[in-house]
Amino acid sequence: MQSDAIKKGVSRAPARAMLKATGLTDADLARPLVAVANTWTEVTPCNFHLRKLAEHVKAGIRAAGGTPIEFDTITISDGITMGTEGMKASLISREVIADSIELFVRAHAFDAVVAICGCDKTIPGTVMALARLNIPSLSLYGGSIQAGTFEGRAVTIQDVFEAVGACAAGKMTEKQLGELEDRACPGAGACGGQYTANTMATAITFLGISPMGANEVPATDPSKEKTAYDCGKRVMQLLQDDIRPSQIITRESLHNAIASVAATGGSTNAVLHLLAIASDAGVALDLKDFDEISAKTPILADLKPGGRFTAPDMYRAGGMRVLGQRLQQAGLLKDGITASGRKLFAEISDVAETAGQEVMRPLASPMKPHGGLAILHGSIAPEGCVVKLSGHERVLHTGPARVFDSEETCFAAVQKREIKSGDVVVIRYEGPKGGPGMREMLAVTGALVGQGLDSSIALITDGRFSGATHGLMVGHVAPEAANGGPIALLRDGDIITLDVKARRLDVQGDIESRRAQWKPPAPHYKTGVMAKYAKLVSSASQGAVTSAV
Repeated sequence: MQSDAIKKGVSRAPARAMLKATGLTDADLARPLVAVANTWTEVTPCNFHLRKLAEHVKAGIRAAGGTPIEFDTITISDGITMGTEGMKASLISREVIADSIELFVRAHAFDAVVAICGCDKTIPGTVMALARLNIPSLSLYGGSIQAGTFEGRAVTIQDVFEAVGACAAGKMTEKQLGELEDRACPGAGACGGQYTANTMATAITFLGISPMGANEVPATDPSKEKTAYDCGKRVMQLLQDDIRPSQIITRESLHNAIASVAATGGSTNAVLHLLAIASDAGVALDLKDFDEISAKTPILADLKPGGRFTAPDMYRAGGMRVLGQRLQQAGLLKDGITASGRKLFAEISDVAETAGQEVMRPLASPMKPHGGLAILHGSIAPEGCVVKLSGHERVLHTGPARVFDSEETCFAAVQKREIKSGDVVVIRYEGPKGGPGMREMLAVTGALVGQGLDSSIALITDGRFSGATHGLMVGHVAPEAANGGPIALLRDGDIITLDVKARRLDVQGDIESRRAQWKPPAPHYKTGVMAKYAKLVSSASQGAVTSAV
C-alpha cells in the first residue's frame, strides 16, 4: 500500500503514535487509508449538508475494508459573492482547492480518495486534484437544491437575480422581492437549474470520474445517503482493481463531457473547467473541440435558465442515463471505463425513463439542433471567446459599444436605466489576470433580463458568466484587456458585430492605431494570493490555469 510509507516499520512509530492519538487503532492502520476530501462549509446551501454526507461515505469505506480519514478544504460561494469584490476569489478558489487536496493527499501518502463537492468551483477543483494525484479515486457531487415556490410557480436563485432588475424597473415591488428572496432557496443543495454546479456535475459523470447515477440525486432526497455510502464502497473496489483517473479521463471521455454540456444547454464555465481538467490530466483539448462537438450536438434537455425545468426534474424523469442513451443513439458518445467499474455504454443501458416526462426531448424533436455554446474569433477576440446559445434565438447583433472598465460601473449604469436597446455592453479588465479572478456577471445580466433588455442588447466581457445567465452574452474574450487584448482598445460608440453563424466577433475600423495610447493598468492587488494568481494565471483560452507545465 502507498500508505505504508507513512505507517509501516519501526521507524514509523512516531507517526503511528500521532495517528493513534486521533482514535485510530493498529487494525485501522493495517487497512488502506482513504482520504475523504470534503468541501463542507456553513456559508452556502450548496455545501452545507456535506459534513453529514461524508459520514455515509466513510461508513461505506469502512464496510469495504478501508480506513477513512476526512479533511476539509475551502469553498467560495458564487451566489453570495456575486456582484462584489469577493467574487474575484471564486475562480482562484478552484486552484486553491485542487492544490490543497493534492498537497494533503501527497503528504500523507493515502491509498485512495473520495472528493465531495457542491458549489461551482469545488467540482472542477476536486477533479483537477484527482487527475494530478492519479490514485484510485472518484468525485461525488452533493446534489441539487429543490426548487422554491413563489406566486404559484417554481423558482430558483436565477429568479432572484432577475427580480433585482425588475424591481429597479418598477415591474416588481420591494415587498415582492423580499417574498421571493425568502422562498427561492428552500434548503440544502447547489443552485437548481443547469447552472455551473449542475452542468459540471453532469460533465464529470459523463467524464466517468463520478459513478453514473450518483450526482443527479438531489441533496435532500432520502436516497442521497445510500448513494454516498455506495461511493465509499466503490472507491475500495477501484483500489482493489487499481483503476486510476488516467484510465478514466481521456480525450474520448472529455469529448463525452463536452457533449453532455452541449446537450443540456449548460454553463459556459464548463469550457474553462474542462480545459483545466484536461491540462492536469495531460490530455490535449482546446477551444476548437468545444465548437465542433457543440455544433453537432442537439439540445435535448429543457432546463433552466433557457428552459422550464430544474435538475431535480431531470432526476425524476430518468436522469442522466436517459440523456446518455439519446446521445449514444446519435453517435455522439465514446465508450470507456468509469468510476463505477463498468463502461459508460453499460451504465446508460440501465435506463428507466419516466413515462410522459417532458424534461428530455426525443432525438427527433430537440430543443435546438445544435448545442448550447459556440466559440467565436475575430478582431476583438483573436484567441477566442465563448457565447451561450441555449437561452435565446438571436445569432446576429450589430450595435454601438457601451464600454465599462469594471462590473460595478456597468451595474450602476444598468440600475440607472442608461443601457438602451441595440447597445453592445462591454465589460473589461475582469479577466483572469485583470480582475484578478475573472468574475461572473450575473448581477449585471440578471438585471438586464429583469429590465427586459436581454432580447435587444448584447454583452461582451473578458470575464465570465454564471450558468444562470441567458441572452446574447459573450464571455472569456481573449486576450484579455489586462494583457493588451483588443477589447482594451474599444471606446464608446464603436460599432461591434456579433455573428454566431460566421463565428465572428468584430469591431468596425482599425482600433490598433489606439494601441500607442494604451497603458496596462496598475494591479488591483500587489501582495497575497490575488497578486500571485494574477502573475501566474494563463489565458482563459487555455482554461485560466496556474500550472507550472
